Amino acid sequence: MDLKAKIRNLKAHPLLQVLADNGGNPRTLVLIEPLWGIPYNLIAPFATLYMYTQGVTDVQIGLILSITMVVQVLFSFFGGILSDKMGRKFTTMMGDFFGWSLACLVWAISNNFWLFLAAAILNCFEQINQTAWYCLLIEDARPKDLVGIYTWVNIGGLVAIFFAPLSGLFVGSYSMVSVVRVLYFLFALTMLMKTFITFKFCHETKQGKIRREETKGVSVLHMLGEYRQLIPNLLKNRSVLKTVAVSVILYVTNIVSTNFFGLYVTQRLGLSENFLALFPILNAAVMLVFMVGIQHRMNATKFRVPLWIGLALYATAALVLIFSPADNLGFVLLYVFVAAIAAALVNPRKDALLQLNINPQERARLNALIMASTIALSSPFGYLAGWLSSMDRRLPFVLTFLLFITAMLVICRIQEPQVEEKGESTIEL
Repeated sequence: MDLKAKIRNLKAHPLLQVLADNGGNPRTLVLIEPLWGIPYNLIAPFATLYMYTQGVTDVQIGLILSITMVVQVLFSFFGGILSDKMGRKFTTMMGDFFGWSLACLVWAISNNFWLFLAAAILNCFEQINQTAWYCLLIEDARPKDLVGIYTWVNIGGLVAIFFAPLSGLFVGSYSMVSVVRVLYFLFALTMLMKTFITFKFCHETKQGKIRREETKGVSVLHMLGEYRQLIPNLLKNRSVLKTVAVSVILYVTNIVSTNFFGLYVTQRLGLSENFLALFPILNAAVMLVFMVGIQHRMNATKFRVPLWIGLALYATAALVLIFSPADNLGFVLLYVFVAAIAAALVNPRKDALLQLNINPQERARLNALIMASTIALSSPFGYLAGWLSSMDRRLPFVLTFLLFITAMLVICRIQEPQVEEKGESTIEL
């Protein structure tokens, strides 16, 4: 095959077609995602150790998680209202600035429990950003392309992970605390850049303009009161409730793996801190190969079977980690490999399934309500995971195994969404 034929085949790749067919906001937001993903993934393997090294205990780490999740519930409710009143674009910019730029500046100077708590609470502004950002990303996109768009969002974060060895090299040469402080400062700068690009190149969505006009002159308190009508409607939608149940489970398991994996493999399994920068690279490489080479070969409208398989792989990975012997890198690498395939199957479909189930006219407030519910239901698990870790560092992952099994049972009962070419999806209830 000559070079021109290879280029034609590359351009015809379904993922590239998704970007070609969905310009504007989806393309811009996907392309600037590494501005968040690069610094986040440089820091993530060391974030918990950064606190632990400076005297924050396991229980205090869990307490910070639980306190901030309570604050996130409040911010999530207002995220939907602000997205309607001020627009998706402006609200996204505000969340990026307060929730990441300012929060990272505080993290950079933190050296005790109270400063870490303050930074985490500032980061709760990111929940306002989440609601607006998802609306900005997909409201003007074609419903049938949602899995592809969410796949690109994941890829944007994954590509950034390949910068992770830099943090490992720096940690090997300098003190871990000083390296993470510098990375947090850089994170603040990249998020300022991301905010500016969003301002310059994104536009308000059609539905965002409609909601901004509809809510003009309507007080925030009145809009809060309207949740009383939205909540009963949401509770009647069985498809949404099942999807939210899975989202809650995945949210909790992500909290556990993000905050306690590093402690588990270094404190119990005895692996070097330098390996913490290697694991995200393996995870990213496996997910990228799967998403680029295999994901598009699966029918985008099929959700139940890929989700169930992904959750089964997650459960298997948890068992591998729980039974890993000390000083055995092979078991941990196997865990990362299996969990990466699981994430590639689950993450894009979980996000797309939720958006295909909700009323597009009330997407902002419904997303905010769902996000608030997810965080509220998940909030006790941060402290619980910290308490379990203080007794035995394997126990948080026993918890994730049980949660994955529960999610598999829920997925068995969901209905497949019927995705239309140009319209919204229809769900059999």
